[in-house]
Amino acid sequence: MYGGKFMPYHKGHNYCLEVASMECKLVYLILFYGGVQERDIMKNSKAKYLSVESRVKKLEQVIKRFDNVKLALIDVSSLTKEDGSEDWDAETPLVRAVVGNKLDAVYSSEISYDDYFKRAYPEAIHRVVDYRRIKFPISGTKIRNMKNMKEREKWII
Repeated sequence: MYGGKFMPYHKGHNYCLEVASMECKLVYLILFYGGVQERDIMKNSKAKYLSVESRVKKLEQVIKRFDNVKLALIDVSSLTKEDGSEDWDAETPLVRAVVGNKLDAVYSSEISYDDYFKRAYPEAIHRVVDYRRIKFPISGTKIRNMKNMKEREKWII
């Protein structure tokens, strides 16, 4: 499984998906949408490429290149903790409804997700891909903050 907000889907995300698709028989690419962080981002940005519809369309195009990747969408808009943060533990049953109870691996580029993944998916390894961002030194935050459209476009898939 490889999941995220993909705001926007960029070369680093694509690299992680490529690694997952080479290492696994089946990869669920999960778009989590409607969460607190997404809503905060969208308050300050009206960029069409960040809309849920645009991201779904992009991911549908991306998975056409892979025989073993399935796209799933999970609405997390109602999963907020009392402190206003996103409740990943509440997301876990929604992910399980998509991927089942036997998961071999969870892919990310964030070592900091390790504790959550060990708790949520104890049977799976957490496969961290390019966490130092050496192959693709980019993040969604950096892209969203870029003022130069040409610079932004060189990173977006």
